[in-house]
Amino acid sequence: MSAFEANFDGLVGPTHHYGGHSFGNVASTGNAGQTANPKAAAKQGLAKMKALVDLGYRQGVLPPQERPAVWELRRLGFTGTDPELLLAAAAAPQLLSNVSSASSMWTANAATVSPSADTADRRVHFTVANLQNKFHRALEHAQTARTLRAIFANAARFAVHDALPMHAAFGDEGAANHTRFCRGYGESGVEFFVYGRKHWADGPAPQRYPARQTLEASEAVARLHGLNPDYTVYAQQNPEVIDAGVFHNDVIAVGNLDVLFCHEQAFLDQSTVYRELDAKLGGGLHVIEVPVAEVSVGEAIKSYLFNSQLLDAGNGQMRLVVPEECRQLPAVWRYLQSLHGQGPISEVLVFDLKQSMQNGGGPACLRLRVALNEAEAAAVNPKVWLNDALFATLNDWVDTHYRDRLSVAELADPQLLLEVRTALDVLTRILGLGSIYPFQYGGTGLS
Repeated sequence: MSAFEANFDGLVGPTHHYGGHSFGNVASTGNAGQTANPKAAAKQGLAKMKALVDLGYRQGVLPPQERPAVWELRRLGFTGTDPELLLAAAAAPQLLSNVSSASSMWTANAATVSPSADTADRRVHFTVANLQNKFHRALEHAQTARTLRAIFANAARFAVHDALPMHAAFGDEGAANHTRFCRGYGESGVEFFVYGRKHWADGPAPQRYPARQTLEASEAVARLHGLNPDYTVYAQQNPEVIDAGVFHNDVIAVGNLDVLFCHEQAFLDQSTVYRELDAKLGGGLHVIEVPVAEVSVGEAIKSYLFNSQLLDAGNGQMRLVVPEECRQLPAVWRYLQSLHGQGPISEVLVFDLKQSMQNGGGPACLRLRVALNEAEAAAVNPKVWLNDALFATLNDWVDTHYRDRLSVAELADPQLLLEVRTALDVLTRILGLGSIYPFQYGGTGLS
């Protein structure tokens, strides 16, 4: 049965703003306090999705989460009606900003995904990321699980696991620290987990910024998915690049099929990592290693060169989807131009994702990759697959419900909460998701 890789991109939410919450993410903290444009952010993401559909790729849509998370304000002692909660929380602007974050748009952090060709029970497995290292992201996992179960609802085809325990030992950031190498999407592959530190063992670790992914979390996900240890590889991210601002592996490396595109300083003991991946793949791993002499780690972070989408273009060729920032840095653009005709990356596609980039997320952050065969694709909620009609509908939805400017101070506006809930209520009908949001079923957002 034929198989393919689908991308499920997160729609940028109506409360997109620059709160600067992500310590270790240089762009996030560096742009804190700027005025954001949620409408432009959502449209930039949609434009990228539609461009890939037009190229023949399967593209799904994941909805934003309800924000502000008023149930969290109640847990923290605020009382009264929802509007009263927001007005009271204005006295704690950093807290209000955190519970209003639209960070769920970066669906590379939603979950880790293993295709059925790799798992013991031959189902597609998802483990929701706990994102416990950052408060604003640790709020996401319960809604993420509800959303994934609404989209991948067929229990005969899909298994959606709850997040790992909310403890530093099991810090899990999802697919941003995971990739898969294979000959074909429907064939058994090698699952590659990259971690920043070991919690229960001594070893190298970053000193300036936190290592968000632990080896213990990666091993737990592999067990939950029923992966074969003979085809699983664990590698440690270079602590020095984490301290430089490489908060996830997908800021320094990306892979697809038999191609690994990474920086020279991405991993500890890099040559050993290459050898193990190649051996478990059965040979033929194609590594494109970018020398530090051509692109520094700082330039890689500023441009998000590696936070790109590496897409199968057929006949052993790849397309690389990069943000406009890559074109603005001479060394990075010079390197990308040199790739033409020199290896499997045959085309570079550039997109304007400035609104997301200023908050620290590039093309790879915005998508969750899911390898599916045709029977599994048919079992996915059909309304989330992007096509011309859905693209037009979602653009109209954004035009109707989103603001074109939003500052941190405006998060306390009770009207904003009403706008968000109205928008999401319409969106659940558009995407056929049912009542998945707390305000729709009177839930707390906790389970």
